[in-house]
Amino acid sequence: MRNRFDRQLEQLNNELINMGSLIEEAIEMAITALMKQDAKKAKEIVDFDEEIDEKEREIESLCLKLLLQQQPVARDLRQISAALKMITDMERIGDQAADVAEIVTMLTGGHEGELPQIQEMGTETVKMVRGAIDAFVRRDLTLAEWVIAMDDKVDGLFVAAKDALIELLRRDTNAGVLALDLLMIAKYFERIGDHAVN
Repeated sequence: MRNRFDRQLEQLNNELINMGSLIEEAIEMAITALMKQDAKKAKEIVDFDEEIDEKEREIESLCLKLLLQQQPVARDLRQISAALKMITDMERIGDQAADVAEIVTMLTGGHEGELPQIQEMGTETVKMVRGAIDAFVRRDLTLAEWVIAMDDKVDGLFVAAKDALIELLRRDTNAGVLALDLLMIAKYFERIGDHAVN
């Protein structure tokens, strides 16, 4: 009985890794769409978010099955309940990548010079998401602490992006809509970092 339960817990970890790969891909697609001003790629992300939502439902179902059929105790119960909490944050990350994509579909050209901090935020949040999932699956406290520490870097990049956009508005008073859109994108990446920390 325990062997079967251990196999199901391993399946849970594998499903979390799969969902993690999906959200990493969604973030990377959002960064690419933003940098290349690719509205078609951005629209693909919105559709891709459905796949992430479906994966969340599958993992939730597996967790509930483990709770109801196996009646886990102590450590196993903590692992399953933590996984249930994780998939909520992971699903929100997928939503926020889709939110970035929706903004990208409305952006006008000529914003490439305003993007270095925002692009770096996206890259760093992918690392944070990957690290958070690996830390959970491997029970790696050092890696978990690294993810938490990385949030300060992403927050710093958000402040730098905000400052750069304020400077853009000083140079070009007609860039208000663009600055607001880019600030929203930066805020979504900052929130993705927060979800990775959770």
